[in-house]
Parts: sequence; structure tokens; C-alpha cells
Amino acid sequence: MCQSNSRLHHDGGTARPVSRRRFLAQAAGAVALPAFVPGTVLGADGRTPAGDRIRTGHVGVGGRGSGHVGALLGDPSAQVVAVCDPFESKRETNRRRAESRYADEIGRGTYKGCRAYADFRDLVARDDVDAVFIASPEFWHALHSIWAMRHGKDVYCEKAMTLTARESQAVREAVRRHGRVFQLGTQQRSSANFRFAAELALNGYLGKLHTVKVGVPGGRNLPVASPADPPPGLDYEMWLGPAPYAPYNDLKCSYNWYFVYDYCIGWIGSWGGHHVDSALWGTPQLHTGRVEVQGTAVFPATGLADTSISWSVEVTEPGGLRMLFCDNGRQAQGVRFEGKDGWVHVWRGGIRAEPASLLKVALRPGDVHLYHSRSHQGNFLDCIRTRRDPVADVDTGFRATVMTIVADVATRTGRKLTWDWAAERFIDDDAANRMLSRPMRSPWTL
Repeated sequence: MCQSNSRLHHDGGTARPVSRRRFLAQAAGAVALPAFVPGTVLGADGRTPAGDRIRTGHVGVGGRGSGHVGALLGDPSAQVVAVCDPFESKRETNRRRAESRYADEIGRGTYKGCRAYADFRDLVARDDVDAVFIASPEFWHALHSIWAMRHGKDVYCEKAMTLTARESQAVREAVRRHGRVFQLGTQQRSSANFRFAAELALNGYLGKLHTVKVGVPGGRNLPVASPADPPPGLDYEMWLGPAPYAPYNDLKCSYNWYFVYDYCIGWIGSWGGHHVDSALWGTPQLHTGRVEVQGTAVFPATGLADTSISWSVEVTEPGGLRMLFCDNGRQAQGVRFEGKDGWVHVWRGGIRAEPASLLKVALRPGDVHLYHSRSHQGNFLDCIRTRRDPVADVDTGFRATVMTIVADVATRTGRKLTWDWAAERFIDDDAANRMLSRPMRSPWTL
């Protein structure tokens, strides 16, 4: 396994830090007898000593998870020491990728400092893993996050934070109980344009706000999928985990799970979480007190997919501010704050405003200045060292995730609902409240 970058070696009473290259070379030469640097290397105040490398484990290393591995391999302050996936090909590809990268850095071809696992419990139980990056399917997020935090790990979790509102509550409770750093992968909070748009809305530069519009990609149909035998190299039982049992088929275990309700609520939540989060950043009145929610959606008539293809949801707070949340067939991609004196529309490709002079506004010292982060992963690593909350902490993640779940419930019930943020439940609607949680397949439990 791998030691941290700045372990101090003593020579005649003089301490000297070990360079990244020398550190990796030493680790490569010690494969037969791995040396662990336990999490207790963190100081008594929870801070990482200057220069120490944060050792990361990665649960779920498909497309998005593999991207996290690549980013961390390029960060000299971090060390990828473990990867996990029920697909053998995915975990082995990323294990070899890490070992090849570190072998190149030390000029050897035999570096063996990254382990691959099929079972996440083996990864999170390791004492030499400081932080876990989670990019598994969303129905696993709560268990993976909570299990990691119970073992003393800080967590970076992809959105949506969880599959259900009850699971989001459990993750939030675990963050507080175990005192962990938790970052949700809503990376628009580390975008200057999204931050600036929210600051314009918060500080009155648009005049009194009346509407915020949110547009995200719509869902999709999938064909009927016949049961089949799982392919060699897939631990299907581990892939399925807490979800209701269903036979394997050749469509659902890569990407298409986003559109199967047992595993995800669809793009209304998984894509919607990004832009709804950015909308709530500039309109805190929409996530306090009570709000009315109503909406409609179109769902697939046949086939494997059973999450919304298109939808239109309206959320209204007592002061009259509305959020209109739709798919891109009904509303332009991004977030648009509209006020009495102007509007600003931000999306991942840019930002526009009317009047255009709004884009030249310089915030005053007395204005609300939102959390400044240039790098989402970098912010997470910095917060591991400082123990401060990251830019997309568990509370903001909770609100964004739950708001999309509430929107989905409104489209499925087809009636106007009242959501109470203080009670975290619908008012006088038992049927809607039952949709806020789901049982987990034995033996899995929160």
C-alpha cells in the first residue's frame, strides 16, 4: 500500500520531508511488506500536517468514477490507493491505470500500491484510506456514504445525494454524528458564473425576484429488456445490493439505470439536482417554511424505463416567488433568475443578462458574498485538511436532492402538494409521504 507524501525521516536529528518521487519509489520497493499510514496521522485537531498526501478510495469507477480517479492521479496532494466496482473490468482497468501512472512518476514499471475490490466494505474498512469518492448508481449512495463515514472517512459523493428523502436525512445525520467532511458532486457551486448569478439575485440587483426558471435535459425511453445471465466478471448480487430483486438484463447495469425507478428517479433528479441546487443558491426563501408544489409529467408507456421523459413543475413560496422546473423541451437549459428590474440566465456554456450591464456589477463589501471555490475536488481536499464545510456541503445537498424528489412525487400524484421544510414532509398527504422512503432488500439497511 502507500504511505503519505511528507512522512518525516530522521537523520542525525534533522527531519526532512520525502519528495513525491522518492515516496513512490519507497512504496514500490516495499510491496512485499506494505506500510500503512493510519488515519490517526491527522493531528489532534483533525488537521492534516502540511504536505501530507490524502489517500483516496474510489467506489464506482465507471464513466464518472473513472474521471475522479484520473483527476486525483493528476493531483500531487492526493494518492489513489484503492478502487472498487462490481465489474471486474472497471476496477482492474483503474487499478492498472493508477499503478502505471505512479510507476511512470518514479521511473519504474513495477509499482504496486493500489488495490481493487468488488465489495465496498473491504475498501472502507482500510485504516490507510482518508477519503472515499462515490460514483456508484444512486440507489447505493446512502449506504456507501454512511458506511464510509462510520469508518472515519470523509466523503465526496456524486449527485443525487440519495434515492429517497429518508436516505438523505440519514446521510445528513451521519455527517453530523461522525464529524466528517461531505461534498456533493454539484460542481456548479465551484463555477464563477453560477455563483455570480446567484449573488445578483440575492443582493437585489435584479429588483424584487418573482420567478426562477430551471431547465435540464429530459428523460428517455428504453426498449423491453429480456432476462439474461450476468456476464463473467460482474458480481450482479453486489451491483443490485439494496434494490428490489430483478433478473439481470443487458441494458440496465451501465448508464441506463438512470431511467429505472428502482435505481434512480430519472433526469428530473439526477440532472435536475445540478440546476435546482443553483436556483436554490440564489433563492433561499424556496427552501424555508412551506411551499406549494404541483406538476405534470410524461412517462414511458412500455419498455424498461419508468421515469419521466418530460415534466413541468411549479414551486411557490408564500411571498409569491415561483420556481418553474421543466425539461429542456419546455424551458431553456440552465437557471434564469427574473426580477422587476432585470434577469440573468446562466448555464454551463455561459451567462447572459438584461440589462447587459448587470454582468459588470462589482459586489459591494456589504453584499452577500457566496462561498468561493475554484475547484470542486480541490475544495473537498482543502476541507479535509482544514475541517471546514465544503462549498456543496450536506445541507445544500439535502435541499437540492429533496426538492427534486418532491417535484417527482408531485408529478406522480398529479395533485397540488404542500411541502413543509421544517417538518420535512408533506402536509396532510399520507400517500405522498409514503413516497419519501423505500424498503431496502435484506440484508441491507440504513
